[in-house]
Amino acid sequence: MTPSRTLHWFRNDLRLDDNPALAEALRSDETVPVVVLDNRFWTEDRWGHVKTGPFRTRFLLESIADLKLAVEERGGALLILRGRPEDILPALMREHGCTRLTAQAEHTPEELDIQVAVERAVGAEGGQCMWIEGHTLYHPDDLPMDLEALPDIFTQFRNKVEKLSKVRECIPAPSRVNTPAGLTSDAVPDLADLLKSTGQNMPPADSRSVLPFRGGASEARARLKHYFWDTKKLAVYKKTRNGLVGADYSSKFSPWLAHGCLSPRRIASEVCRFEDAVEANESTYWLVFELIWRDYFRFVAMKYGTRLFHAKALKPDSPNRGTQRTAFEAWKEGRTRDAFVNANMRELARTGFMSNRGRQNVASYLVHDLGIDWRLGASWFEHMLLDYDPASNAGNWIYVAGVGNDPRPNRKFNTQRQAEMYDGDGKYQTLWSTDALELDVR
Repeated sequence: MTPSRTLHWFRNDLRLDDNPALAEALRSDETVPVVVLDNRFWTEDRWGHVKTGPFRTRFLLESIADLKLAVEERGGALLILRGRPEDILPALMREHGCTRLTAQAEHTPEELDIQVAVERAVGAEGGQCMWIEGHTLYHPDDLPMDLEALPDIFTQFRNKVEKLSKVRECIPAPSRVNTPAGLTSDAVPDLADLLKSTGQNMPPADSRSVLPFRGGASEARARLKHYFWDTKKLAVYKKTRNGLVGADYSSKFSPWLAHGCLSPRRIASEVCRFEDAVEANESTYWLVFELIWRDYFRFVAMKYGTRLFHAKALKPDSPNRGTQRTAFEAWKEGRTRDAFVNANMRELARTGFMSNRGRQNVASYLVHDLGIDWRLGASWFEHMLLDYDPASNAGNWIYVAGVGNDPRPNRKFNTQRQAEMYDGDGKYQTLWSTDALELDVR
């Protein structure tokens, strides 16, 4: 009898643990796992920035390499291809006799367009697509309201979900991945070759980076173990989370969350285990609170769609902002009149990371002090950030810009006052005071 076969397309779910879409695929007799490097995410956007910059490209390839090893350790193989998913996936289904495709559901415009194209192409071949939720802490079906009724104020949303919703149990990683006989893994693309083909170069490592971030689920688990169990820094998270220097002022989970190397449910589960074994306090709650914020931006994106990415987003009566490129380039390169903003922008340019406190300040400065359209800043963040996530990036930018889910009319940061509060001794600004931009940061 011919075995049933499913093609599983890994998207932003580069893990085996707590992966609902993969678990569905593995219900078949055999599974063909595939990663597709979509060339569209290495093209320039309307503002002239390559969407996926060198730091995130490296992290992605490391995450794929780690996933490949995990699949192979369980007896399987991982296909790694480059091109358009709507071209590659139907061809793979024909080649391997797969009748259905499983993948994590995405809800932001570019990802949805690709999803629609894949479904159309697979359907034309008589196949079935299953888009399965796996990105959020709370499953969308478990929300205590319809998306159309999603509150436009975060606190109202949080109060309802904390009271009326439950986080689903994590799904253990499979002990085996059955792939068709003779299926062999593809090689992970070479970083230098991939960057060169997109007109980019990998900047040299900078010792000032808060962490030597490395992609992959095994690295994510190691970071979780370090932050929760080895150092027990979770117990003081709320007190230290606004830090600027060092590895452990915050969890730093965001790059692994963005690539799906670690699920928010797994983090929340470990928080509960920590609370049982060590202590439960305001800090342990606050980490889950931040995961709920991450959920909220995802659900806001599901509710508003492309509107989230428009200049005036959710506030059509807001003032127009400009696109002054000279001022924008100075902001991008850390050459403004504000030393605190400059330090943060230099850290971003050299490491692909910036603290949450820094992000709020540089965003506010760009929009409210320089009068520049928030979308230019969001585009630069998409290019640079290790932890870029379309919903969170847009959600945070429109919040600070005053065109999003903020009940306050004008959230302008006093960056000098912020520097005094969070870098009173000037340690951070001194660390990043040197010109760190002798590189091509297109």
